[in-house]
Amino acid sequence: MREHTKKRSRKAGLSPGTLVHIGEKKIEKTKITVIDYDEKEILEKEVKKVEECFPFKDKDTVTWINVDGVHEVEVIEKIGNCFGFHPLILEDIVNTSQRPKMEDFGDYIYLVLRMLSYDEKKKLTKSEQVSLILGSNFVISFQEDIGDVFDSVRERIRKGKGRLRKMGADYLAYTLLDAIVDNYFLILEKLGEKIEFLEEELVTDPRTETLREMHNLKREMIFLRRSVWPLREVINGLERSESSLIRESTGIFLRDVYDHTIQVMDTVETFRDMLSGMLDTYLSSISNRMNQIMKVLTIIATIFIPLTFIVGVYGMNFKYMPEIEWRWGYFVVWSIMGVAAIFMLVYFKRKKWL
Repeated sequence: MREHTKKRSRKAGLSPGTLVHIGEKKIEKTKITVIDYDEKEILEKEVKKVEECFPFKDKDTVTWINVDGVHEVEVIEKIGNCFGFHPLILEDIVNTSQRPKMEDFGDYIYLVLRMLSYDEKKKLTKSEQVSLILGSNFVISFQEDIGDVFDSVRERIRKGKGRLRKMGADYLAYTLLDAIVDNYFLILEKLGEKIEFLEEELVTDPRTETLREMHNLKREMIFLRRSVWPLREVINGLERSESSLIRESTGIFLRDVYDHTIQVMDTVETFRDMLSGMLDTYLSSISNRMNQIMKVLTIIATIFIPLTFIVGVYGMNFKYMPEIEWRWGYFVVWSIMGVAAIFMLVYFKRKKWL
């Protein structure tokens, strides 16, 4: 958090629209790929210079330009100048701590959302900002790192399956949104498995590590909620938008994505409630365990109270104590203490305190 605040402070005093990268530099060099297609043909290539993307601005085909790495502000600025994007949009692209939102500029629509992935090695959920710009015949996506959830979209474009190659840029934008939202369900499935494992551990053997894992999961749920809650508003606004860039036929599919977002939100809320209940269960289990320990210690102390009294009496150094001179006194005292201990154990057992 301190490092993030430090990076944001670099913009202090600068004019609005000044491009300063805020976030983690995840790759060394920006990678740009272009997929241009229509119903009959497809062109896919990785460009070496950003200027190679410019001719696709006015083509009749649908073009998807994907930019991996937003730390090279010069590249982002060149793309923005060519396609006529507002400087504040470019500023939001290089600032990777944006809240999911949608902005309609007439000629294009700007979307910000969070793409989530699960790190199997670290057992953690990772987040990456994705910016989408929808134009009349193009979609430009900006990502922080190489690797995303769009492989299925690329495969559908290459093979010409479904209606993707027959539809416009708005349908391509919907497909990318749908891929990101559907990936949320995979993340929730992973987190659900962790919650089930913690539930079993909570019943059998609750430990300090269990509590720590529950707190980590609660933080992840809060993070998921912050990512999904505004996304619901974004998709709802996109569906209800009167922009000419979004066709009525695409609006039906956007409603489906909106429903998926609601399902994700409901699942997140359910998991949060489960974790809160598990925390209460953990505290109750620890309290019950402590009560059991205290009960055992109390019973042991209670048994030794009369024994300590007898030992204390016969430990007094009075000269004229008749039992001291008695030949069988030692064995009688031991017998009395044994009978007293057995009597109390039987009594506690009948009371079901043991």
